[in-house]
Amino acid sequence: MERKVLGKGLEALIPSDAQVPKEKILTLKVSQIEPSPFQPRLTFSQEKIEELAQSIREKGIIQPVIVRAVGGDRYELIAGERRLRAVQHLGLEEIPAILRRVSDSDVLELSIIENIQREELHPLEEAKAYKRLVQEFGFTQETIAGRVGKDKSSISNLLRILNLPEKIQDYLSQNLITFGHARALLALVDQKHQMAFCGRIVKHGLSVRQTELLAAGKANRSKKPKIGVADPHIQDLQDRLRHALGTKVRIHHGKKRGRLEIEYYSLEDLQRLLRLLTAGG
Repeated sequence: MERKVLGKGLEALIPSDAQVPKEKILTLKVSQIEPSPFQPRLTFSQEKIEELAQSIREKGIIQPVIVRAVGGDRYELIAGERRLRAVQHLGLEEIPAILRRVSDSDVLELSIIENIQREELHPLEEAKAYKRLVQEFGFTQETIAGRVGKDKSSISNLLRILNLPEKIQDYLSQNLITFGHARALLALVDQKHQMAFCGRIVKHGLSVRQTELLAAGKANRSKKPKIGVADPHIQDLQDRLRHALGTKVRIHHGKKRGRLEIEYYSLEDLQRLLRLLTAGG
């Protein structure tokens, strides 16, 4: 029995080969289907699986899973792992499936897109999947962006979080920090500082905005100063101003001109400094 069952989106991703017969719906034993090594999703919500199982119990399987042959009577799952898990949860022995001839890169690409469309991938899972497309299949970030419907900067930002220490990636996968937190930590190039800062986020429940501001400030202070010997007289003046004003002060002294930097940490602190600077004026 031949039926065209793929939706418009899936058909565009896995086009039919002119040399291959149109896809057929097969009824496979669940035991014949193997999980895909290209599945980007690392964790599955048991609650979502149970909800889907309840829907299948009431309405049946509306959309078959997609598989490819891997030898003998064995098949590799391409798309539909949640459906397969729901069927296993119900204890059913058979499942409808569409058999297609698909390359490894197409399997990974389809798995990513299906997961994004049906239930958004965790940022870390998505980043690792894009990394595989780049390293194993030679995709460029521009190509990935075009295939998944995102801009290149989004793909780049996701890939960059894989440069963070494994411990921070673990925090992200456990949802102890968000993707916004992880991206802010990239402002700190030193992994030791990244780890210490991540600990503060988890301990104090810092918001993404707080993390961005604090990390940016830390990154700026961590920049290496210009090579040179500080003038002891200027250094003394700087120390005296710090003590007098009760805040960080920097004097940038040049041959003909200079710049004085005074830090404040709130509107009230700024008003305090103004009072000190204008006293007796």
